[in-house]
Amino acid sequence: MRRPGPGRRRSRPGGCGILPALLTIAALLLPPRIVAAPAPRLPALRRERVLVLPFRDVQRIGRIYWLTEAAAELLTDDLQRSGFAVVSRDDRRRAFDRLQVPVDAPLTDATAIRIGRLVGATQVVLGTLRLETGGPADTLVADARRIRIEAGRLDGAVSERAPLPDLFTLFARLARRLAPSTAPDEAALVDGHPPLVAFEDYVKGLLAQDPKTQTRYLESSLALDPHLDRARLALWSLDTDRGDDAQALGVVQAVPSGSRVATRAQFRQALSLMHLKRYADAWAVLSDLATRDPVPTVLNNLGAAALEQSGPEWTRRAAYDFSRAAGADPDNADYCFNLGYTYWRQQNPTAAIHWLREAVRRNPADGDAHFVLAAALRAAGRTVEADRERALAHQLSSTYVVWERRADGRDPVPPGIERLAPSLDGPLRVQTAITDTREADRQTTAAFYLAQARTLYARQDDREATAALKRCLFLSPYEAGAQLLLGRIYLRERRIPDAIAALKISLWSAETADAHAALARAYLQAGRQDRARAEAKRALALDPGQADARAILAGLDRAGAPGPTPAAPARAKPGGGPSR
Repeated sequence: MRRPGPGRRRSRPGGCGILPALLTIAALLLPPRIVAAPAPRLPALRRERVLVLPFRDVQRIGRIYWLTEAAAELLTDDLQRSGFAVVSRDDRRRAFDRLQVPVDAPLTDATAIRIGRLVGATQVVLGTLRLETGGPADTLVADARRIRIEAGRLDGAVSERAPLPDLFTLFARLARRLAPSTAPDEAALVDGHPPLVAFEDYVKGLLAQDPKTQTRYLESSLALDPHLDRARLALWSLDTDRGDDAQALGVVQAVPSGSRVATRAQFRQALSLMHLKRYADAWAVLSDLATRDPVPTVLNNLGAAALEQSGPEWTRRAAYDFSRAAGADPDNADYCFNLGYTYWRQQNPTAAIHWLREAVRRNPADGDAHFVLAAALRAAGRTVEADRERALAHQLSSTYVVWERRADGRDPVPPGIERLAPSLDGPLRVQTAITDTREADRQTTAAFYLAQARTLYARQDDREATAALKRCLFLSPYEAGAQLLLGRIYLRERRIPDAIAALKISLWSAETADAHAALARAYLQAGRQDRARAEAKRALALDPGQADARAILAGLDRAGAPGPTPAAPARAKPGGGPSR
């Protein structure tokens, strides 16, 4: 079973109801053409989401460095208690890594907005801290401002000050000023916080770079306040990261049922049980959680726990739960993949093809989906399409060569590749809001969105250009021009792995000098000079006047970068065009 990076987003609680559940069960028993129909929808995910970034210490005073992260933790917590959906710290740190932004770097508004868009936020809160000394007690001054991402508009700055011991009160006041219509009173926001000394050790544990230091601070915070359950969640993450799932399970099992983080602890308990291959126990925990809070992430993992148990009744149950997850969050490519993979396990290639195509429409760079789709197409007798999908999967990763070698002529799709949702929350995604149409209409509409994206890209409106490209690729996932433009946008945003994947798909769809030059630029930014040189040379072979490729080669020659190993000549790929 895959243990992918966490994606965080929480939906409102709510069930399917009796009628939708019966419709879904009936769909599983109908012929394959009807089985492939979309599942009933659960309540829609909330669209408002706030990202609070770490505050900046403008004076660079070492002893209050921990307060930069504490500010983000407290304000995130208080805004959540005020009714806002908020971005988790894990999602925020992952966005920093993806954009290659140092966690302690001063952020411009433009960079803050880019991070906000990456995690699906609609608002970003930034702030600064300064310490006023010289009086009877040190006073902390916090200034905050909120940016609405859609409008790119600053809502105005707010400021609060308080003595350092009144840290919780300071941020409760700040939250009330940022959310005056929804925030509870100040006393309600302050209530429930741990002792300040315990909270300080907890935050220092989050900030520490060494796992041993992190563990020491987090355990110290629990010794100072045994009710600080968020420290247990942080310890669970440390134990899980180092593969000690038994220890991680014991940590979250210590969270009492009445805790504010009890639901999150129960979800993580199920994850640990899955990692320990105690699938029946995980299913029981998730079933209880789904009864109370049937959000898509819970339903998805419930399906995964069912799929790992033997017997056709469990596979049918997995398909039912995955269909509920996909119906509740229809833009999530992983849920579509899980459903398609489950139908493949059921030896139902027609339904598998439908849902795996839905997965690659939402994420064209999903190599696993392309590979399983190839197997399903071959089982359905569609060998030309199967060979094309297999070739693209091989372009995206060398993993599939290993899978095929291990299979030794048998089914190359291995067991246990369904995806777990590693967090109770899941990221917001841009809704495509496109319904199925006739093929001619789809191509015409895709061309319209591509033309629109090119205009927006020329204006450097990357957000709107990306949205238009997502709509284009939803209709036509292998549109070479759209993948090339998306790769260029990712390059401009320094999302290098995403750029490389998009550009590989563009070249697989149609080999062009421009795509090879863009891929050379991506490899150069990734520090892979030999690959950059090879791609630049291929671009010039196709078009000797390709200016960017010439510039890349000239720069590599000046730097004395090594040349590539000799490449095999391009082979014709099924369906036309060279395979590279």
